[in-house]
Formats: sequence, structure tokens, C-alpha cells
Amino acid sequence: MNELSYLSAFMVGLLGGVHCVGMCGGIVSAMTMSLDRNAPGQFRFHMAYNVGRIGSYILAGSLMGGLGVMLAGYLPVKMAQQILLGLAGVFMVFLGLYLAGWWTILRRLEELGGVVWKKIQPLGNGLLPVTSSRKALFLGMLWGWIPCGLVYSVLIWSISAGSALEGGLLMLAFGLGTLPNLLAMGVIAEKLTAFVRQPATRQVAGSLVILLGMYTVYQAL
Repeated sequence: MNELSYLSAFMVGLLGGVHCVGMCGGIVSAMTMSLDRNAPGQFRFHMAYNVGRIGSYILAGSLMGGLGVMLAGYLPVKMAQQILLGLAGVFMVFLGLYLAGWWTILRRLEELGGVVWKKIQPLGNGLLPVTSSRKALFLGMLWGWIPCGLVYSVLIWSISAGSALEGGLLMLAFGLGTLPNLLAMGVIAEKLTAFVRQPATRQVAGSLVILLGMYTVYQAL
């Protein structure tokens, strides 16, 4: 996997921030409201929260990258790479359509993930209110497994990464791309949410992700 792939994953995370704010904004707002107002260094809680979230992405990406290596063992290497990369590109196109609000097929994946999330979500209740960076970190680690079509699409991509390490790095690049929007969400929640929920904002972001997906399919072919 080359540097362009990591840059693309970062851009998908950045552009997909319109979905992050829309879907996860309530979670970030809830965490912000739960912070102990008397505790110093509120920003470090948000940082710890996002470090935990991105850590979960890296773990999931490593698992999927390792799975991809196993699957590739049943096919010639070049053919396996082309198939997996093409699949990743197709899911990126789906993601772009989803972000733009033109086709919500990825919502089906979120519904499947919701079954697992119902088992995980109650664990977060014991971490509220957030009174330490440690609590914020663990809360973020749980949040990393929330059902999300955006995350699932990049996880499909990480199957084609070539190794567990590269799958983890791909998800790291993606997670860093989501960071600016979600950090800002904790500070300027109301204004940012209003901006990203505008149809034009989502459509521009979705269109750019579709182009990235089409380019990825082109590479596979």
C-alpha cells in the first residue's frame, strides 16, 4: 500500500466528517455535557476520547488487514489484490452516495452492526460523567465500535491493504482525517452541525468521495 492510499483514507475521513458530525454529534455533545465542569483541562478529555476511538479503528483495521492476507492465500496474489482493491473502490462509491444522501444502502450495514452495539453501549454508562482522561479514553474506545457506514466502508478497504500492519495504518490515516471535525464538534457544536447538515455540504463531500472510489476501481482494473 502506497502513500497515496493513506492520503486518500485521510481525505475520506475528512470529507466524511459531515457524516460524523451528523451521526456522532449527539454522542460528542452528551460527553461534553457529562464532563465535570470543575475538572481542569477539558480539551485533554476530548483528545483522550478521540485517541481511544482511533485506537479502536486501528485494531479493527489490523484484524481486517490480516483477514485480507488469509483470503488472498486462496487466489493468485495479483488477482487477489485487484479483486480486493476493486471491492474497496465500489464501497467508496457507495459511501459517497450515502454521504450525499442519494442512496442509503450502507444503512443496512449500520443496522447489522447495531446488534453488536447494543451489547457494548451499556458499558459506557459506567464511565459517565467523564472526570478523568482515563475515563474519556475508555469511552472513546467503546465509541470506536458504534455502527457507522463510513467506518465500515474503510474497513472493507483495509482488507486489501496487504497486511495487518498496513490495515491498521490505513485506519489510522482515516481516523486522523475524522479528528478535526469531531474535535471542533466538542467546541462549536451548534454552528458546525448546522453547516454540515446543509444538503450542499453533504453533496459536495459525497461527490468527492465518489471520485476517489471511481479512481480506486480504475486502479484495480
